[in-house]
Amino acid sequence: MRMIAASGSRELEVRRSRFLCALARVADEEEAAAFVAARRRAHRDATHNCSAYVVGEHGELTRSSDDGEPAGTAGIPMLEVLVRRGLTGTAAVVTRYFGGVKLGAGGLVRAYSQAVSEAVDAVGVVELRPVVRVEVTVEHALAGRFLGDLHARGPQPSGVRYGDAVQAEVAVPADGLGEFTAWAAEVTAGRAVLRTVGTGHVEVPVTTS
Repeated sequence: MRMIAASGSRELEVRRSRFLCALARVADEEEAAAFVAARRRAHRDATHNCSAYVVGEHGELTRSSDDGEPAGTAGIPMLEVLVRRGLTGTAAVVTRYFGGVKLGAGGLVRAYSQAVSEAVDAVGVVELRPVVRVEVTVEHALAGRFLGDLHARGPQPSGVRYGDAVQAEVAVPADGLGEFTAWAAEVTAGRAVLRTVGTGHVEVPVTTS
């Protein structure tokens, strides 16, 4: 599951026409539609505000609009960029200010595609990987070594609490829970107590093309 790292925008000029692509992270179709509507209100003086978005855990819901451009020359090419990049939870609006020179169907497809592609490159892409949140409880005498080895191993605790014992919450890759459990037992001589407290995702930067 991939999505843009952050909302952002990028402007492209093609034969005096300005193509301003704005991207947003969206949780569902309602948020995507609201983003598109907001961009259209903000740029109501533009020649076109074309849009595309992909939502759903597996990118199962897609929508696009040419907003008055010749059919198939704007919304679909924009959507194809998002789909090709494997993105979901992402909405794109390309605002065009006509520069007086017609681009033809092929030129429009290239311009709208390029605007979205450059915007995605600018904001970056992350992969959402499933994790299990594990609470680890250790004795004070073991805490120093355990936390030091934990930092060296990679996953950083999201919080450490000191009381009668030391508790640390760690986000463990879902497919690595067994390995983490074995490691915690090894470094604490079997004296660590592990409890699963939830699930979630972590965002890992990726390179796409």
